[in-house]
Amino acid sequence: MPDTDLSWTKPIMRTGYAGRGLTYLVVAGFALWAVWRGGQAEGTGTALQQLAASPWGGPVLGLIFLGLLAYMIWRLVDAIWDLEAYGSGGKGAVARTGMVVTGLIHGALGLLALSIWIGAASGGGGSIVEATSKAMAQPMGRWLVGLAGLAVLGAGIYYLHKAWSENYRDHLRGARFTVRFNPVLKAGVAAQGVVVSIIGGFFLVAALRADPSEAGGLGRAFEFLSRQPFGQILVTLLCVGLLGFAVFCFVNAAYRIIPKVAGDDMVTLGRKLKAAAQG
Repeated sequence: MPDTDLSWTKPIMRTGYAGRGLTYLVVAGFALWAVWRGGQAEGTGTALQQLAASPWGGPVLGLIFLGLLAYMIWRLVDAIWDLEAYGSGGKGAVARTGMVVTGLIHGALGLLALSIWIGAASGGGGSIVEATSKAMAQPMGRWLVGLAGLAVLGAGIYYLHKAWSENYRDHLRGARFTVRFNPVLKAGVAAQGVVVSIIGGFFLVAALRADPSEAGGLGRAFEFLSRQPFGQILVTLLCVGLLGFAVFCFVNAAYRIIPKVAGDDMVTLGRKLKAAAQG
């Protein structure tokens, strides 16, 4: 497909990242509010259920559904046409496979938001345990859950490396805002890495113990951290970090570069910060 035909992907990409950012803003915001009031931070499903009960929840859930649907479409077309030029080698294949997986996961979250909006689903956190239990009931089910745990843990480590190396800057346009708020972006990506790594660990433990109840998502991650020394402080820091990841998503919505659309003449955040450091 010629480069000139790819401009239609930009609005889909920007809508997708905006929807992803809105989702993290809602989840982290409700979790932080619960902690400040002396309660327990909850996961994504419960946060969306709480949102639905608010006066403005319906329209926001609708925006989340549309945004996450756009994000799924963006990730799929990005992987199919390699819009971000990862290549067809081993590293590129892994990156593009990860795009498909994350796209489908966010599409499922979008459907959850839609279901809660129309009253067809609750926000309970038992769905992950139920899905894990069904998976383990299949032939080689424990191995499948274990492999899924390794994949999720690998994704978490990737996010942590991404935050440490700051290579996310190579996909963002260099602008005054992206330069000034780079520490917030870095903290947000690191917080996402921590969450995803913990969730991957849960699936590994579930596979090793043959116990689906050991699996869990963000809500269980909050619960796990709250039981550690200085648990409420850890949960609060993680919530603040996830708000930073929401900012990261919104920044991507506004400033992300699609190499096969933007061209190589675009000045990225990475190049701009490198030039400033050399100067």
